[in-house]
Amino acid sequence: MNNILLAAGLMLAAASSYASIDITVEEIRLYKADDVIPEIVNRYDEQAESFSSQLQETENFSAAKELTVKYAEALWDKATSDLQHTESSYDDRPLYWARLKMTKALRLRGESLGLTSKQVQQLISMVEHHSRGYNDIKFQNDSNVKILITGFDPFLLDRNIKQSNPSGVAALRLDNQRIEHDGKVIEIQSAMFPVRYQDFDDGSVETVVEPYLKNNSIDMLATISMGRENFDLEHFPGRRRSASAPDNNNLYSGGSDESPLIPKQGKELLQGPEFVEYSLPYEAMMKADGPYEINDNRKVTTLNKTFEPNTLDELKGEVAVRGGGGGYLSNEISYRTVNLGNKLGTTVPTGHIHTPRIQEYDKDVIKAIVEQIKKMLVIGVTNS
Repeated sequence: MNNILLAAGLMLAAASSYASIDITVEEIRLYKADDVIPEIVNRYDEQAESFSSQLQETENFSAAKELTVKYAEALWDKATSDLQHTESSYDDRPLYWARLKMTKALRLRGESLGLTSKQVQQLISMVEHHSRGYNDIKFQNDSNVKILITGFDPFLLDRNIKQSNPSGVAALRLDNQRIEHDGKVIEIQSAMFPVRYQDFDDGSVETVVEPYLKNNSIDMLATISMGRENFDLEHFPGRRRSASAPDNNNLYSGGSDESPLIPKQGKELLQGPEFVEYSLPYEAMMKADGPYEINDNRKVTTLNKTFEPNTLDELKGEVAVRGGGGGYLSNEISYRTVNLGNKLGTTVPTGHIHTPRIQEYDKDVIKAIVEQIKKMLVIGVTNS
């Protein structure tokens, strides 16, 4: 306990020291991570330090934008390449920490470069978009079946700074994969989302996935996050936030079991029913073999009760506290994608996969999880 309190005190002191330059809680956490897992935090320092150095030499905002996009795209490419071409690498963490080094450099040096706060924020948004694969979702014309998946950053890092997230590994490992199955080519593209409430309120999820749901240009959308003991396919996502856990900037949902909160969609409240139903081909996906059970999870909590409805009709008149995915961002990304698809009238099967939870980082366990996800996706699109 004393060590935990000491670490918390050091982080608060760091936050206070750097408050004048407005770096975020995530970026402050770099100092602790550098002490505990330097080999992970510094793995992509060649890219991060080169960006920081060249940023100093930019003469205007236009040059800074060009440099930022170049290095952010290269960082995503580096991370996906490492995980796909290095058999020993199933680690999502170097990308996460290197991205923070880039955004921290922009916050620290923007003013000295003559950039306005708005311009700095635009550059940070470019880092986020281009290093998360948002602008890299490009399916090949000759692919017969197209799957879009999303993962998440590591989270709850104040509990364990070493934490990895298998959903992020899946996104990096499977991005651009082309799988031949029964004479067809199945292509997977991916993106990575932050564990931050504000990004969701700003509509980041809808912005990324809408083009693919709107024109039915893909054959499946599966959002993925880390969850419980086994795989859970979340049948009934709920509209509201109720989680007590903070996001990666130590901001809270604002909701609770007694008073669940409706998230924002831009300046307005997120519009939609209290619960929606996913459309993944779950019966086929549950047949994917591997070390973990795959559950069709129907358990939800409303203001009245916790139960397992068989149909969406059983949820009429209820107020959502926790959907199948809980009351955190895992549930919310599921709700937002399914809800958006319903509004657009999409035919794309859409839903959420909760992976087994891991402790810190375990390459063999993560590898098994990713391989079973891959089987789920292939079986789902070919046997539904």
